[in-house]
Amino acid sequence: MIEKRQFYINGEWVDPKEGREHHVIDPSTEEPAAVISLGGQADTDAAVAAAKAAFPGWMATPKEERIALLEKLIEIYKARAEEMAETITMEMGAPIEMSKTQQWGAGYGHLKNFVRAAKGFEMIRPLGDHAPNDRIIYEPVGVAALITPWNWPMNQITLKVGAAAVAGCTMILKPSEETPLDAMLFAEMIDEAGFPKGVFNLVNGDGAGVGSQLSAHPGIDMVSFTGSTRAGILISKAAADTLKKVHLELGGKGANVIFADADEKAVKRGVIHMMNNSGQSCNAPSRMLVQREKYDQVVEEAASVANSIKVGNPHEEGRHIGPVVNETQWNKIQDLIQVGIDEGARLVAGGTGRPEGLNKGYYVRPTVFA
Repeated sequence: MIEKRQFYINGEWVDPKEGREHHVIDPSTEEPAAVISLGGQADTDAAVAAAKAAFPGWMATPKEERIALLEKLIEIYKARAEEMAETITMEMGAPIEMSKTQQWGAGYGHLKNFVRAAKGFEMIRPLGDHAPNDRIIYEPVGVAALITPWNWPMNQITLKVGAAAVAGCTMILKPSEETPLDAMLFAEMIDEAGFPKGVFNLVNGDGAGVGSQLSAHPGIDMVSFTGSTRAGILISKAAADTLKKVHLELGGKGANVIFADADEKAVKRGVIHMMNNSGQSCNAPSRMLVQREKYDQVVEEAASVANSIKVGNPHEEGRHIGPVVNETQWNKIQDLIQVGIDEGARLVAGGTGRPEGLNKGYYVRPTVFA
């Protein structure tokens, strides 16, 4: 089993001060794949202190130097693509082909876009022709706490870290305890790229622990959080006492609207988009609202597409979907499918239980109700 108990604080891998063990489960086997540490208040304090000490120097670093470091990080990220993809597949069950393209690729695209945007962004610019002697000066907000989810780990980590880095903020990353290994691999890349000590720090923990500690910490100037609405409300309340800036990207439900004149691939696209990443995306169109005269045809087609989607081992190559991330999510989904049946919805594809041939792993049958 992989052992990754340390945190990355002030440019070094350090042992936890208050760590407790946490197993990272491979959802395809239901077995532990790694053991990490969940930090405590002393670990959070150490990371915040390092970021706070590094902030004045990083803020004063010319934008061009920050961009150059990000460009070096991009090259390292590209060189270690295979390792990153395999890590994400092991942690959260994304099929390896998807991890190599969509999961890894999202991070690569975001980092490149931040470099492009930063090169064209003027930190000091004239207010306007009406005030020729006045200037708008953009400054980094300070020390940022970055709290990221498990469903698209590199997508969210790079969105937050890339923005903070080019702006001149120092940061503490708390990734989801479900998917900490890709974040630790990313920290290795940050170190290899040569970012100054204290600019980027990583402390593993859960929401109730390190997440809450960062949200309330007086040394944190901003919290950027992606996750559930419930957690977003708690973070907002915790941050209010110290007047932190808070940026939230919370849960939602998307619907496809299918009109009678929709193109012939609209339904197929909608169902496949929903099932991508085993349905674990904030933009998954989990409802399809259909114009009445086309309804029966769309139900039949949606069921046919769902029945054609293969579910399989995420470590194997091929076009299929993998398991959901953990036992808690699997049980929740099974309960919801059963509620749909009990309340009288018409089950036209899938249902409860694992797909045929899969008796272990958190696999869910592609399911459609009408």
